[in-house]
Amino acid sequence: MPTGVALQDPRQQLFGAAEQILLRQGPAALTSRAVTAEAGVAKGVLHRHFADFDDFLTELVRDRIARLAEHADDLQRSVGSGSVTDNLVRAVTAWFDPVALAIVALVTSRDELRSRLRQTTPVGLPLLTEAGTKLISYLSAEQQHGRLRADADVRLLALSIIGTVHLLFAGELGASPDPAAVREVIASIIVGAEAGA
Repeated sequence: MPTGVALQDPRQQLFGAAEQILLRQGPAALTSRAVTAEAGVAKGVLHRHFADFDDFLTELVRDRIARLAEHADDLQRSVGSGSVTDNLVRAVTAWFDPVALAIVALVTSRDELRSRLRQTTPVGLPLLTEAGTKLISYLSAEQQHGRLRADADVRLLALSIIGTVHLLFAGELGASPDPAAVREVIASIIVGAEAGA
């Protein structure tokens, strides 16, 4: 990119470039040089907006967590309407897109990145932990609405859903699993917790 050309949103442009590299080549290919080349910007642009490459990666993950939170707001608004299973299927399908799966792989592959993310996610695996927290909140609200049994362990349900669905989506190697399979998995996890079960 020629010197002096203003970027509309350099952070988002760099994040988008990193996501494309993650999708095509995986976490090992993600370097500052690869990101700036993919974004079509000078190498110094990344370091102008981030302290170092690990700072960039940390903000990339936090940006993805913020996107997950937006989808979680939609899930929370669905409390008391539709079926609990259908609401959960819509949410996890939005959350576990190929980029999110690649971000989880990135976090597990880089020690310094995990260390920096510990400041905001002190336990668990960032992104998956936040997804679990959002599910606990949703399931608790459904429990208060009487759509889940009062004695249902919503924390255990949320962890079961996150773990199982993550494995289901990750097993597809970049493709999305059959929606019917996602629904079947979630329905089998919550069936005993539904009111009247």
